[in-house]
Amino acid sequence: MDIPPFNKLGLPAPLLKAVESLDFEKPSAIQALAIPPALANKDIVGLSETGSGKTAAFVLPALAKIDLSDHIPQALILCPTRELAVQVCEEVHRLGRNLPGLQAIPVYGGAPIDRQLRALKKGVHLIVGTPGRLLDHLRRKSFDPAQIKIAILDEADRMLDMGFREDMEVILDTIHDDHQTLFYSATMNRGVERLIQAFGKDPETISVKRKSLTVASIEQSYYEVRHRSKLEVLSRIIDTEEPRLALVFCNTKRSVDECAEALLARGYAADRLHGDITQQLRERTVQRFREGKVELLVATDVAARGLDIDDIDIVFNYDLPQDPEDYVHRIGRTGRAGRAGRAISFVFGRDIYRLQRVERYIRQTISHARIPSQEEVEGKRADVIFETLKDLLESGGYDPHGSQIERLLDQGHAATDIAGALFSLVGEATGREGEEIEEDRPKQGRRKSHDGKDRSGSTPKEDGKRKKKRDRMSAGPDQGMTRLFLSLGKSQGAKPGEIAGMLYREAGLPDGSIGKISLFPRHSLIDVGSEFAETVIESTRNSKLRGKPFKLDHDRM
Repeated sequence: MDIPPFNKLGLPAPLLKAVESLDFEKPSAIQALAIPPALANKDIVGLSETGSGKTAAFVLPALAKIDLSDHIPQALILCPTRELAVQVCEEVHRLGRNLPGLQAIPVYGGAPIDRQLRALKKGVHLIVGTPGRLLDHLRRKSFDPAQIKIAILDEADRMLDMGFREDMEVILDTIHDDHQTLFYSATMNRGVERLIQAFGKDPETISVKRKSLTVASIEQSYYEVRHRSKLEVLSRIIDTEEPRLALVFCNTKRSVDECAEALLARGYAADRLHGDITQQLRERTVQRFREGKVELLVATDVAARGLDIDDIDIVFNYDLPQDPEDYVHRIGRTGRAGRAGRAISFVFGRDIYRLQRVERYIRQTISHARIPSQEEVEGKRADVIFETLKDLLESGGYDPHGSQIERLLDQGHAATDIAGALFSLVGEATGREGEEIEEDRPKQGRRKSHDGKDRSGSTPKEDGKRKKKRDRMSAGPDQGMTRLFLSLGKSQGAKPGEIAGMLYREAGLPDGSIGKISLFPRHSLIDVGSEFAETVIESTRNSKLRGKPFKLDHDRM
């Protein structure tokens, strides 16, 4: 069908402005078909599955009918679950951002009712709620439906399946006859038909079939990642997987800018695409990405539309999309032309509910993955250096005379020491300085993912190996020694001799005061004589090692 732009659907200017600011390029089929008759006060039966854009299809007409000067409930949206009620209310606030004074609240069971009572008493324009809690408010007389202009049933079939038929009928019966009703359902069954016959007024039926999904061939996984840890986790995955081309999706222009700039600062060949990029710059960026000069392209959904490149190895959902259909569009850009493809999503907290909606929509389970450790990243980097040097030696692509090596040998250095030093130099030159994140710390207890799998993504055998390694690392210091934590490690070039020399010099320690020094990627553990521990900590508060400030304190492990 030929879909008209949003400005042809009859929406008021504040809502059009919100749609434009949210990067909606054009309406979905259900939006284009349902918004005009809904604005014309017709009852509607919308047959459309999750992911079709139906939420905006009923939220926009509802917002268009609200009188902001009258602080009473004028629009009611019924949802089957608290999660969906919260998501729909979030969409109401996003689309109603340019309506001054708009008050919309989610009302659902399992949450303190006092807060809801205060909000309803203060005055609201739109209520999104579950049937059970709304019926409770009706009985308490804290919700007055007398002025409801439009009632919307979202996922009506699911509410009936969950046993809410009587609650829904009671609520709809209390609303005056001269109101508009919109029924949205994925299926048309006998229960939905009876509901429409009882409460619909000659409704117009709009049916939109879901497009065929082609994601079965794409390997999909998700990582539980806090927002502040996303960049480090993205970097680790890129370092271990080494994709030739990768597409990173963010939900906002600001997020695209921040992510792209941070990747560039870490030394990656990255660029960005979003709505503020000129067409000329967009074409140049896409061409550089196609040629491999840009390896990571960070983009919004709208900016990436029309991007037709067959060689994308991984698609990252840096921000999980609001709409499952957007998820399908995003990951469909990998695994093309018979190639293997991967899709990786970052989720945390309530994102898990969005992920469940995606799984229902694509009818597949997305597997939980374990975040690569810093040690794994460094191990991968060492393997790459080894293979590169091996290929160079086998191909003869090096100085056959080895004049520099000869000089070092003549000075008494062993060949193995020279090779080790060269490996270290290459590693420092090519390595990325990682950072410790909250997810690196061992959890006190394990939680199950929504699919019942262990969050760690590891087997009991692997867990046993890790435990043994931790036990070896956490063995206490010798008698008479205290263990200190130093915030510098291998990745900063720290060496045991330098650490010991600095401590002896700064704290004036007698010989034999320092015991074992253990170096790790981002920190070091130092055993010092217990009687000197506080002196060492105080004496080094403003000191530097290799020109870098550091923190030295008692080890808390």
